[in-house]
Amino acid sequence: MHKIRFLAHDDINKQKWDACLTHAFNGNVYATSWYLDIIHPGWAALVEDDYVRVMPLPLKKKYGITYAYQPFFAQQHGVFSVSLLTPDIVTEFIKRIPAYVRVINLNLNSVSAPDPAVFPFMKYSNFMLDLINEYPVLHNKYNTNTKRNLKVAEKSGLTMTPSLNHEEIITLFRQNRGKEVSKWSDQQYQTLNRLMYQAVYQGMGLSYGVYNAHNELVSGAFFLKRAGRLIFLFSGTSEQGRKVSALTFLIDAVIKDFAPGKFILDFEGSNNSDLARYYAGFGARETSYYNLQLNRLSPISKLMFKMLSRLKSSV
Repeated sequence: MHKIRFLAHDDINKQKWDACLTHAFNGNVYATSWYLDIIHPGWAALVEDDYVRVMPLPLKKKYGITYAYQPFFAQQHGVFSVSLLTPDIVTEFIKRIPAYVRVINLNLNSVSAPDPAVFPFMKYSNFMLDLINEYPVLHNKYNTNTKRNLKVAEKSGLTMTPSLNHEEIITLFRQNRGKEVSKWSDQQYQTLNRLMYQAVYQGMGLSYGVYNAHNELVSGAFFLKRAGRLIFLFSGTSEQGRKVSALTFLIDAVIKDFAPGKFILDFEGSNNSDLARYYAGFGARETSYYNLQLNRLSPISKLMFKMLSRLKSSV
């Protein structure tokens, strides 16, 4: 019988927590204690026995209702284990989420799916590229459009630097694509900035910038490097950079730097069909992770919660 306990933030032994993540066969950086402390201060957790399996629980309260949700900048959480992990075990973890958590919307990692007969879930797309082969082999698997965009970039006189200040990437994003992303507030950008600073301090953060022939920054990207995985966390590109395929130039250069090697380039999605085609264009293979949504509210409470949420978002 699995002894799974709910632990409030102050009761979590972070040394044991991180040891579990380090030794877990499915561990990822999103669930490490330092990462969680930044993206969701005060996070709670479910822990089995002496931290042989763990599950982060980012909890919040709105309109008197406690809910669990997936924080910004963490693609997937779920159950992490140093040993066997089955759908039955994942299902048991979900059952142990306290009853007062009335609404749940969490992303579960690719080997952390519950029994679908008990907890139905949705599949989300991710794209990964194994960098074990020599660069020419990887380049040969690019699709026609990606190769065409690379030729455009190469003719534009672009250059890349591996030592860009990550704040410049955030600024570039906010001045361009960020203008269309209404769900991001100053708080999200501040969180991202702290996350990048800490990743660099931990020796896990890599920043790259692409400049045009006039030495103007036209694209930048930030990667997390940990445990054989290179995660494409964030990027920004100007309008001029889009015209000359600067981001394609940047990703190709990163692939060239790390191949051949024991890293997997994790593109972090996407469910967006255009982005999915873009990532697949580098020869990345599609994988899946899972989204779990549960609503334990009464019909009347569900309606009120939905109406209040819509009202606040329109203010």
